[in-house]
Amino acid sequence: EIDGLKVKVKGPLGELYKDFSHATGQLTIRNIGGKVAVEVVGKSRRNKLALVGTIAAHIRNMMVGVTKGFTYRLKIVYAHFPMSVKVKGDYVVIENFIGERAPRYAKIVGNVKVKIEQDDVVVKGIDIEEVGQTVANIENATRVVSRDPRIFLDGIFTYHREVGM
Repeated sequence: EIDGLKVKVKGPLGELYKDFSHATGQLTIRNIGGKVAVEVVGKSRRNKLALVGTIAAHIRNMMVGVTKGFTYRLKIVYAHFPMSVKVKGDYVVIENFIGERAPRYAKIVGNVKVKIEQDDVVVKGIDIEEVGQTVANIENATRVVSRDPRIFLDGIFTYHREVGM
């Protein structure tokens, strides 16, 4: 469903809405025979063409998200201090990271599901931006600072990314 530069995509897994009005006067989005066309308004310059490709990729990701979804798998890695990871509400709580007493928190963005399976963290959702930001928040929460990264290899790291839930 297209309304000017606002796009709404519905599918079996849910619906996504995105507003591209920041590109007003530069391009148009139209539905032509069941296909979405992103076109440049006026003379096409390099930055306008780049914006067309970017918005087309966003719309493609929205369509894939509502039909198949996105899944990221992260590995919990520790050498000496066994860290524990839990999901509490809208946060992932990381306890005993490198022996720290205070827990670390990572925000779960939007409508994303996070599951802990032994030494794996599984992040699933239909919006690739929300899923990716949640994964980035988890990785940043376990970033090692003020220590030698060759020695302290602890953290939570992405090891697999796939389309599908």
